[in-house]
Order: sequence, then structure tokens, then C-alpha cells
Amino acid sequence: MEKPNLSYIQELSGGDASFEKVLIGVVQVELPVEIAEYEENMKNSAFAKAAENVHKIKHKLGIVGLVDGYELAITYEAELKEDNTRLEQEFEDILNSVIDFIKDL
Repeated sequence: MEKPNLSYIQELSGGDASFEKVLIGVVQVELPVEIAEYEENMKNSAFAKAAENVHKIKHKLGIVGLVDGYELAITYEAELKEDNTRLEQEFEDILNSVIDFIKDL
């Protein structure tokens, strides 16, 4: 699995270090909240709501530059809409690696 990197954050910020910190802060705050909502929706078999969470998570995975996670999220979002969760563990593993990555930023 590809490791997260900050290339997209650096690109979005245009090299502005203070804006880069803001973007990282947004990811650090919003991603864990979105993951918690996603996990609650999965626990309750609310797959349509979980798919909405994955849609938002997908963009945040892109921001931290996790290409494999972003690509998986596209597929997983579609599968959730069809009540198919075969990719759940793979997706969870990626989310855990991202949480470990952003906590040290």
C-alpha cells in the first residue's frame, strides 16, 4: 500500500506554509470525525449513509496524497450503495494507516 504524503496539500497551498498548516489541521480534525460516523453507520447497517461518509473520506484521502486509498474509496463507495461490503477490511486498514500518519503531522 502506498504511504500517505503531503504532495497534494503542498500543491493546494501553493507553497504557503501557513495555508498548508490550515489544510493539515482540517484533515486532522475532520477525518477522524468522518471515520467515526462511517463506522457507526456501518455498525447500524446504514450503508447509504456510510457511502456518504466514504465520499467525504475519499476527498480527504486525496488531500493527504494516499492514491491507493482514494482509488479504493471510489470502488468501496459504489459497493456500499449496493449493500456490498467485501472491501470493508481493506478500507479499514487504509483508514487506520492514515490516522497514524496525520496524528504526527
